[in-house]
Amino acid sequence: MIKNMVAFVVLFFSSVAIVSAQKPVRPNILFIAIDDLKPELGCYGNKQIKTPNIDRLAKMGTVFMSNYCQQAVCGPTRASLMTGKRPDYTKIWDLKTKMRDVNPDILSLPQYLITQGYSTQGIGKVYDVRCVDKDIDKPSWSIPYYKIDKKYYPVEIGEPALERYQLPATKTLAAAYIKQALDSGKTKAQANEFAQTKIKPSVENADVPDNAYSDGANILQAKDILAKLSKKDQPFFFAVGIAKPHLPFVAPRKYWDLYNRADMPVASYQEQSQNAVSIAYHNAGELRGYSDIPPLLSFTDQKSYGLTLPIEKQKELIHGYYAAVSYTDANVGILLNTLDSLGLTKNTIIILWGDHGWHLGDHNLWCKHSNFEEATHSPLIIAAPGYVSSRTTALTEHVDIFPTLCDLAGVTIPANLDGKTLVPVMKNPSANVKEFSVSQYPRSNATAENEKLENSDANAMGYSIRTKQYRYTVWMKNGFRSTQKFNNDLVIGMELYDYKKDPLETVNVVNEKKYTTIAKMLNAKMRAFLKSQEM
Repeated sequence: MIKNMVAFVVLFFSSVAIVSAQKPVRPNILFIAIDDLKPELGCYGNKQIKTPNIDRLAKMGTVFMSNYCQQAVCGPTRASLMTGKRPDYTKIWDLKTKMRDVNPDILSLPQYLITQGYSTQGIGKVYDVRCVDKDIDKPSWSIPYYKIDKKYYPVEIGEPALERYQLPATKTLAAAYIKQALDSGKTKAQANEFAQTKIKPSVENADVPDNAYSDGANILQAKDILAKLSKKDQPFFFAVGIAKPHLPFVAPRKYWDLYNRADMPVASYQEQSQNAVSIAYHNAGELRGYSDIPPLLSFTDQKSYGLTLPIEKQKELIHGYYAAVSYTDANVGILLNTLDSLGLTKNTIIILWGDHGWHLGDHNLWCKHSNFEEATHSPLIIAAPGYVSSRTTALTEHVDIFPTLCDLAGVTIPANLDGKTLVPVMKNPSANVKEFSVSQYPRSNATAENEKLENSDANAMGYSIRTKQYRYTVWMKNGFRSTQKFNNDLVIGMELYDYKKDPLETVNVVNEKKYTTIAKMLNAKMRAFLKSQEM
């Protein structure tokens, strides 16, 4: 009898061990996407900006100091990050093409994780809504994508006007313009668009609670979603998109009060580079679309490139950007605290990324939309169970995120991804997984198209490789894409910057004699990369 019982116990625990071996416990994944967040954070060395919660996450994981996006504008860079494929494969170079209209069989990260036993859900801006279907890429989500629930806005204030503003005067004007448009027969969407041609300030400093703006309301909803997910046995992939610090720079007053306007760091170099390639620059069309910008241009001498603003306005915008970053940091803190309170932190991979960088007046540029350092350099922080805190200067890219999360989650990495897993770097911060990162940006001959950032028919494309010391960029005409065979006759401009000697990109040295050997070497690397992308 005792013998039989012992045999049963041994058999039972052996069976449990086999089942456990067959079905390992997968870590959860909290995927935090932040719009227009450049690496101006405490953990990236900025001693002025106040980001205690993101810095706290940095102390839990790996900070990738040299991470770069694939294309410095929302829709394309997010499509690349979410699929692990470069823009010339996704065919998303603009803010109007739907990803699965041009690439119906493309595989996204959350879509793949569903096949690996994950539940996937999202809220806020993860994909750019203009580049996916009305369900925010339906194949990506096992649970339908969450829309903002208006109950999370403060009852006494209500939701923001035009999805952005809470100052009473702005809300009153917006309502009047919307009514005027509706009375003239316009649709609701057309009325909102009309109102924004009349009242669309680039900044707002309002004494309101955090959830008066959409990000704060979304985070409260995300907190409740996490609580529900914690009660389920299935591992989750939860994507939370935070819209700030994207324009307009709106944030509750307490975040503005963290900074002194006079102390705001205006860009020290606001010129074109010497020996510049003119097509590399833009006219900051996104910022020009805000209603308080055009009046400033009438009394401010404009250069032939970029957007020249009075110093006072520059400081206000930088102040607003910093305030919006601190507001975002507070929202990240709520997510981290929620994981802690639910007991989820120890079994959750936490990744935080910014979709691209942002020009704050350098080169007389504002916004993103370039291949320069300030537009392409993007923050990336990954904390995972079993990995210690570290900081690395290894070159990384957004396309590396898909394979890295698969590796950390213990699932097979799909074979056709363009990126590489960064787990070796998380284990050894001195390791390197690639020689360079690649970014690209399109330019159109049509001024109107450039102003709308709708470059699907862009005549030119600039491809840029970033090594640890240099950036080498080649601009191609006639609609060239890397999927085509390279033709040297299509080259219309080249750039080379030496960040060791010239961190502000003040001189394009591509034709300087002392850089001949470097330029040839980087050109060979560029040609080899483009060759590898041919289809």
